[in-house]
Amino acid sequence: MLKKGMKGIAVTVTASALLLSGCGIFQSDQASEEIDPPQDITYVKEEKEQDKTDKTKDKTEDKGSKTTSDDKAAQTGDTVMRELYLIDKNGYVTAQTLPLPKQEGTAKQALEYLVEGGPVSNILPNGFRAVLPADTTVNVDIKEDGTAIADFSNEFKNYKAEDEQKIVQAITWTLTQFNSIDKVKLRMNGHDLKEMPVNGTPISEELSREDGINLDTAGVTDITATQPVTVYYLAESDKGTYYVPVTKRTSAKEKDQVTAAIKELTEGPDNKSGLLSDFQGDVKLENKPKIEDGHVTLDFNEAIYGSADGQKKVISDEVLNSIVLTLTELPDVKSVSVTVNGKSELVNEKGEKLSKPVSRPSKVNTGSF
Repeated sequence: MLKKGMKGIAVTVTASALLLSGCGIFQSDQASEEIDPPQDITYVKEEKEQDKTDKTKDKTEDKGSKTTSDDKAAQTGDTVMRELYLIDKNGYVTAQTLPLPKQEGTAKQALEYLVEGGPVSNILPNGFRAVLPADTTVNVDIKEDGTAIADFSNEFKNYKAEDEQKIVQAITWTLTQFNSIDKVKLRMNGHDLKEMPVNGTPISEELSREDGINLDTAGVTDITATQPVTVYYLAESDKGTYYVPVTKRTSAKEKDQVTAAIKELTEGPDNKSGLLSDFQGDVKLENKPKIEDGHVTLDFNEAIYGSADGQKKVISDEVLNSIVLTLTELPDVKSVSVTVNGKSELVNEKGEKLSKPVSRPSKVNTGSF
């Protein structure tokens, strides 16, 4: 059941299944086919594109993605699905995967779809808003070392001070969805930005996902004694649930990043955050996670079942997806297996046995609003 932020309503597996059948695991039937376990992942590298206008080298494949029949169908038409990091009604920066016209210079195009009043206006999901000021233009130059230089026009500085960190995060996470981009550098009118122009937030020379997103430092008194971990919680829209990444601080004494991530994930979000969790309160790991060749095996207690109607051995889609999204943010994790008390007997909400590792979906929060 959604234990945080709910009004005491128990959500059964049956209800979850009805919700998912209506809007998909990541808000579409297409996306649910991409993550429905069991499944193996195949990485297919596509040819680089050359945009002669902005000198942008770009791969159209997204990081951590696999080519599915749905992806192929989408990319043989006039559009391609891209993750755009927008701001939701609760103020969180989170991805919405939306159809963009196929064209060269896809990294530049993705940023152009973050501009208020720009082309994103026609496809903007309810409850979300663009992050870049109106009339902002941008050029993107991707270097051979994987650094994307995003050079914005003067309109870039016309934002509210409270949006400053969100803008940096949205740009960084939107660009780093592409295989050709690991780091991001910001410029305005051709000049390197060492700090943001409105509120003076310092900017490192190389921004990356390691800098975090939706930073949560609540309760942290000594940040030097902590380490960051990004976990995926749930939020609600008028179309169902979607996944929100939050970077929290965990004790630096915990050397196992997988264990640290699972601990934060199972504890759930703060009650005042507006975010949700589908984990039962007593879920815990029975054994230390095992990692081998990019695959991690997690052994939980029976509380991972989380079935409100007495069914056994069923793991909710929301729990499984949150685990997979969270752990595949770690650099060494590509897929996840879940066991209970050492046994591989879990099934998903469709009754399918989780006999193979589950990989990260090619797209997150896909849907038509």
